[in-house]
Amino acid sequence: MVGKKLYCGNLVFGASSSDLEQLFGQFGVVESAQVISDRETGRSKGFGFVEMSSSEEAAAAIEGLNEKDFEGRSLVVNEARPREDRGGGGGGYRGGGGGRY
Repeated sequence: MVGKKLYCGNLVFGASSSDLEQLFGQFGVVESAQVISDRETGRSKGFGFVEMSSSEEAAAAIEGLNEKDFEGRSLVVNEARPREDRGGGGGGYRGGGGGRY
């Protein structure tokens, strides 16, 4: 069974969240659509996420849009995977002081 949250990759850099909403809307109710942007530049990273209202609609969107042309690029549409923990926490400094006597 397919989840309701989908990954959409290989987007043209000018694509907006509303473009995604319109594109996926032909397959059902879009609960949310977001094109991911670079934090520093604000430019699209070329991918986004769409949440459909049901698993059936999500499966239809994958079937209907994966490897299809959108503004000259072949889309990659599949079920979104859970976000991986990329660590974080600011480098290797462990704190604590050295002991001088």
